[in-house]
Amino acid sequence: MIINTFSYIWSATAVDAMCDLTRHGYHVFEVPISSPHCWPDEMTRAVRSDGKKRLQDCGASVRCLNAGGFDINLASPAANMRRKSTDHIKAVIELAYDWGAAEVVISPGTRRPMISPSLPKTFGWLYESLDVLLPRAEQAGVRLLFENTPYCFRPTFDEMLGLVKDVNSENLKIVYDVANAAYIKEDPVSTLLSGHSAIGLVHISDTGLEEWGHDPIGTGVVDFVELAKAVDATCKVENVVLEIIREDEPLGSINTGIAELKKRGWNLQSLGR
Repeated sequence: MIINTFSYIWSATAVDAMCDLTRHGYHVFEVPISSPHCWPDEMTRAVRSDGKKRLQDCGASVRCLNAGGFDINLASPAANMRRKSTDHIKAVIELAYDWGAAEVVISPGTRRPMISPSLPKTFGWLYESLDVLLPRAEQAGVRLLFENTPYCFRPTFDEMLGLVKDVNSENLKIVYDVANAAYIKEDPVSTLLSGHSAIGLVHISDTGLEEWGHDPIGTGVVDFVELAKAVDATCKVENVVLEIIREDEPLGSINTGIAELKKRGWNLQSLGR
């Protein structure tokens, strides 16, 4: 299982957080791209090289970098904002190459909620951005993964799948976030079973329906017993990211999350540990 370092974005750099977590038995990570936790534009070549050595020395590996979607918009109507967004993601791809990460998570972008631009125009802007990013990703040996976030302009799995099929690239798949799906009342279990061929990674945490969260296992509406069976039948646990977000006592939240998953039938013997 992969551990996301989101809970550490204000308290530690990504490298410090990962090295600390290895001392507690966790070794494979997803890193959110967020300043000051991990921001490529603020990292010199020496900082990147030193970070890579520290990760190697402590036995940590970075499976994925999550480029985020709040500060950028690949589907912006403004060409210069699309350029800023693609430049940012290109920098994330370069860091992924430097650190040996296999995937970069991206958002398809947002669309104004009032007097929205037409979908054909929005698709065109997004595809223009992907025309820039996909060759760079292929060159770096990195796969891009669209995430099904509630705030993006294609939040459901079927909508994401439509984008992936339209682009038709081996370097573009989906990271399926079960809390995001459950919050918009999509069934994560049936979706994973039917659509797993297009899914590269799965993010797991819990959520309620009234308030969107990435909450501790068993505190919301996600059925983790059935999800364990679906994961075992499809993508396997080594492609699952634990993404419980808790600023207070993040290590305790991770440890408790692992324990709660085991209670619900998850086979976590290796844990990437």
